[in-house]
Amino acid sequence: MTHYESVIGLEVHAQIHTNAKMFCGCPVVEDTGDLEPNTYVCPVCTAMPGALPVVNQRAVEIAVQTGLALHCDIPPVNRFARKSYFYPDLPKGYQISQYALPLAVGGHLTIDVDGIEREVRILRAHLEEDAGKLYHEDGFTKVDLNRAGVPLLEIVSEPDMRSAEEARAYGETLRQILVYLGVNSGNMERGVMRFEANVSVRPVGSEEMGERHEVKNLNSFRALYESVSYEIGHQISVLENGGTIEPQTMGWNEVEGVTVPQRGKEFAPDYRYFPEPDIPPLEISREKVDQLRAQLPELPQAKLARFQEEYGLSSYDANLLVSEREVAEYFEEVVRAGPAPKEAANWITGELFRLIKTAERPIDEIDVPPDELAALITLVEEGTINQSTGKDVLGEMFGSGRAAQTIVKEQGLAQISDASRMRAIVTQVLDQNPEQVAEYLEGKEQVLGWFIGRIMRATRGKANPQLARDLLKDQLEARRG
Repeated sequence: MTHYESVIGLEVHAQIHTNAKMFCGCPVVEDTGDLEPNTYVCPVCTAMPGALPVVNQRAVEIAVQTGLALHCDIPPVNRFARKSYFYPDLPKGYQISQYALPLAVGGHLTIDVDGIEREVRILRAHLEEDAGKLYHEDGFTKVDLNRAGVPLLEIVSEPDMRSAEEARAYGETLRQILVYLGVNSGNMERGVMRFEANVSVRPVGSEEMGERHEVKNLNSFRALYESVSYEIGHQISVLENGGTIEPQTMGWNEVEGVTVPQRGKEFAPDYRYFPEPDIPPLEISREKVDQLRAQLPELPQAKLARFQEEYGLSSYDANLLVSEREVAEYFEEVVRAGPAPKEAANWITGELFRLIKTAERPIDEIDVPPDELAALITLVEEGTINQSTGKDVLGEMFGSGRAAQTIVKEQGLAQISDASRMRAIVTQVLDQNPEQVAEYLEGKEQVLGWFIGRIMRATRGKANPQLARDLLKDQLEARRG
């Protein structure tokens, strides 16, 4: 029986977050679905006769930085081209893209699947304009050109991935880098990042590429993973039953969990690429490239390594904190305000993440400034309040925006750490529960936790747990004699 391996390459289209479109001055809005149709348009992006494109310099700079982050070479000269195809959402009848002379070439991206790192080569990254959007309603097709001309960065990998897991890891890693760079928000539900997966299979050990299916317009990691998984299984089944794979463009039917044919697969000659006559070649100096390289932020993998080395965090904690740039920056601001890194990490990835998830708000929009979370952690570390009370205080801070110290003072939440006062409370609890005292003295040590619960109830949660435990043990042992 023949054994097959999958061969997967990804094309990723990422909307670039700029103020204006790629070749005109029309504003860019991330979610064009919130706009009246055909309002953010002009003669350039609607392809009126005589309108000429002008390249968005900021989009070029962002694209160069992305290429550098992906370890690509930036050629000194790149050129735009016309990619010809006819579809109602493409007003010019062609798309201004890049082909023979792209902006960035020959990079790589390191992915991690189950602790095993692999390098996926990047063939190219180039700029192009987005198309409009079609709406099919009541037997009619309507065209909205608000999105037409929005700058896109297309990143094309080599066919180096061998499983759906690797394809998903590649997509997740690339998204994280793009968000760190500020290319866009990474909000895939709004279509700011879309995948196209090229999937084929071949006998294990063969170097010859099989015919491939291109699965278009995947807008979630789940869709990417499931569609690639389906294609691998489907193609192997076809070959094992004596069939052949025809090159096709496929769509993903998420409801039925299958890919469906859309049209025959296009290849470069079908698009009749030729140099865009209205845009001269772009020349990017080495000085400009070096300047943009110097402006790159610390990228996720470098930050991950630094968090483990500098702060002594586990790989698990560091990954959680580095997953989003805003979270990593929040963590470092908390640490700079005084708490131990491990304690700060525990509070952020634990209780704060829980509150954020419930409220469905990003960390940069919450009402708990880093210095105030640091102040709360310090109150717990110094024994002013206990851990349980601290969580309640954080919930109050999250909802009201008030400072931890203010809440603790107003509500009288400072924990009881006075030994003589605590000793009296412990004595009272033991005297009121002679049966449980007898059980402990007979060797049932788990009763100790039951007593701690009674002490916390008696003090309305304000007892210093360690002091209460120590005094409780002392008094129980004293009653043993």
